[in-house]
Amino acid sequence: MEKKIMLGNEAIARGAYEAGVKVSSAYPGTPSTEISENIVKYGEIYSEWAPNEKVAMEVAIGASISGVRAMASMKHVGVNVAADPLYTVSYIGVNGGLVLVAADDPGLYSSQNEQDTRCVARAAMVPVLEPSDSQEAKDFMKYAFELSEKYDTPVILRTTTRLAHSQGVVTLEDRVEIEDKTYERNPAKNVMMPGNAIKRHVYVEQRLNDMANDGADMPINRVEMGDTSIGFITSGIPYQYVKEVCPNASVLKLGMVHPLPRKMIEEFASKVDKLYIFEELEPVIEEQVKSWGIKAIGKEIFTVQGEYSANMLRKNLLGEALDVNEAANVPARPPILCPGCPHRSVYSVMNKLKIHAAGDIGCYTLGAVAPLSVVDTTVCMGASISTLHGMEKAKGKDYIKNWVAVIGDSTFMHTGVNSLMNMVYNKSTGTVVILDNSTTGMTGHQDHAATGKTLMGEPTNAIDIVALCKAMGINHINVVDAFDTEKLTQVLKEETQREELSVIITKAPCVLLKGNVFPNKCKPVSEKCKKCGLCLKPGCPALTKAEDGTIMIDETMCNGCGLCKQLCKFDAIETVQA
Repeated sequence: MEKKIMLGNEAIARGAYEAGVKVSSAYPGTPSTEISENIVKYGEIYSEWAPNEKVAMEVAIGASISGVRAMASMKHVGVNVAADPLYTVSYIGVNGGLVLVAADDPGLYSSQNEQDTRCVARAAMVPVLEPSDSQEAKDFMKYAFELSEKYDTPVILRTTTRLAHSQGVVTLEDRVEIEDKTYERNPAKNVMMPGNAIKRHVYVEQRLNDMANDGADMPINRVEMGDTSIGFITSGIPYQYVKEVCPNASVLKLGMVHPLPRKMIEEFASKVDKLYIFEELEPVIEEQVKSWGIKAIGKEIFTVQGEYSANMLRKNLLGEALDVNEAANVPARPPILCPGCPHRSVYSVMNKLKIHAAGDIGCYTLGAVAPLSVVDTTVCMGASISTLHGMEKAKGKDYIKNWVAVIGDSTFMHTGVNSLMNMVYNKSTGTVVILDNSTTGMTGHQDHAATGKTLMGEPTNAIDIVALCKAMGINHINVVDAFDTEKLTQVLKEETQREELSVIITKAPCVLLKGNVFPNKCKPVSEKCKKCGLCLKPGCPALTKAEDGTIMIDETMCNGCGLCKQLCKFDAIETVQA
């Protein structure tokens, strides 16, 4: 019964271990990434990075059907990618317990939208558990597998950025070794052709009714009676804010937020004078409760946008003025590419050539902001290539002669491959630039199918991106050092004007990869500086202007990539040994 301070994500991994999980598959995505990075520490669990969330979900489904406890982890937009197998495995059910951990991002700290996984779960008819601290993250993970096997259903454990990245005290317990379930061939259950699926739909509806009826007896749903003049229905992290601001109020804390325990809610509502429903994002609980004729106050005073807080509750419920700390009025600090990032070099060339880029999800999305200002669109993983294809089919080749699609190596493996296939198949003539920095950069340098290393640290076959493009039938493939701006300029000019599909692969490792050694630094030669500012155009944070207008380079930040030296026409920057 050791106690340990754990991140929410770390506690989820611990819960999987204690629950006897044997297979875990995931695609890295903030705020879910650390779940798998902690699971890999437990040798009893086979863990992997899948090329995308759909594959991760299908791997977990296969493991479950074979009879072991399995899980998949992803962020909320990853659930969209995994929706196809998720909606159908809801009908199939499980053999070994099956849990999907979905990490939502209220407040949009690292995402392109603010969707609510509970809405997806309702449509997919899958139950959802929502912990409110690290201890519950571990305990609910274990309980999710019990519910999964009891009710023959996949279960979603919904977490959020605040829970995933907050710490709390967790009581550790031993791993429970769950005996593998026997696999028995059962096409009526496992083969979802129409004749079988229509029968399973009836089962799924009954299963949800049973869970709703049993909800009052589930230990994860609890009533905390206090002052009956005010009552709250809440769940997850918002529960913590309720307890902080209104410690004496009566609270119905829901651990299972879908399906809702109606009788339990009706009974609680009858005991309080005024009922509030306090939930982040969509009014999922509120709409159902009000549909039952229960009077409650929710989104009339609480927003559907952003992350909740104790201060927000104080202001909207109690009318208290917020004490804004003056320190909050500091200048904005926009996100920026790291010093020595190969993407900056590539984008500086594109900017000079006045090329527009259909963008994708990753560090390189920062090419949208000044001073690089190259990326014009960003939709979702893999969309850059398809977007460029759509532009060409809408407007013709001449329209896209100053456009390219940009995509990272990990994102290319995720869903870019399919999009490139579509360009080949449907006779596109655009140019795709694959920014290969040998890692999944934005989420913390995870390996992927083209790096030659698994999540478990084992060497494996690395997908050869050049060979893959050749196998699709692409005849014009160029591999260029990301920092060879002269060569890259030439290649971009040629390929964007070509009347055939082409791929440019820019190669240079992420500067933050472990093991990277930077032998040189860049140093200004002040007496040669003409104060033209050309070296400042790419926006490297290591470069600043001195009071006299000459260039200064912070040697603690400089990684010696040499981009600024290439841009200087007056030899006012030199490279020196680090």
